[in-house]
Amino acid sequence: MTIRALFFDIGGVLLSNGWDREQRAVVAAQFGLDATDFGERHKLAVPELELGRMTLDEYLEQTVFCHPQTFTQGEFRAAMQAQSTPHADALALARDLSARHRLYALNNEGRDLNDHRIRTYGLSDFLLAFFTSCTLELMKPNPAIYRAALTLAAVAPHEAVMIDDRAQNTEAARRVGMHAIRYENAAQLREELAALGVR
Repeated sequence: MTIRALFFDIGGVLLSNGWDREQRAVVAAQFGLDATDFGERHKLAVPELELGRMTLDEYLEQTVFCHPQTFTQGEFRAAMQAQSTPHADALALARDLSARHRLYALNNEGRDLNDHRIRTYGLSDFLLAFFTSCTLELMKPNPAIYRAALTLAAVAPHEAVMIDDRAQNTEAARRVGMHAIRYENAAQLREELAALGVR
C-alpha cells in the first residue's frame, strides 16, 4: 500500500476551530449579543458563508448588524479572528510530513476567515493546495467534496488519507474509498499514520 497524499482538516486539527459553537459563544458574550437571535440568524446564513456564496461582511450584516450596534464590523471581525489559535504539535508534525509527502487542506470554512488563517499561520508553507468549501462550493461530509479533492490532487481514493476531528467527516471519507484518521492529538496521529506506512 502506497499513500500518495494526506488531506488535513484545518479547524480542530492544525488550528482551533475558526467559528464554531465555542468561538461564537465567546464573541457573542463579549459584544453582548442576544444569543438566541444570533444563533437563529447564524443557522440560516452560515451554509451560504461556508459555500462561498456570501462574504463575511454580508454574513455579519444578516446576523449581527441587522440591529444597531455600538461597535464596528472591524472590531467584531478582529474578535472573530482572535479566536483562532494554533495546535503547535499538529503543525510541527504536518511540516515534518511535508518534506516527504504531498499535503493538502480539505475543510469547510468561509473565504475571509480561511484566508486569514492561512496567512497568519503560514499554512501555504507546507500545504500544496486548499480544497475548501468556499472554493469548491461543496461541504463535508458531502461525498462530492472528497471526490473533487481527489480529482484535483490526481490521486486515487486508496492512495489518500483524510485527517479530521469529526467522526462524520472521516466516515464519509472512508465511504468514498479513502483511508481516514479521526484526529485526537499529534502523537496518536503520528502512530496511526505510521501504521499506514506514512512516516
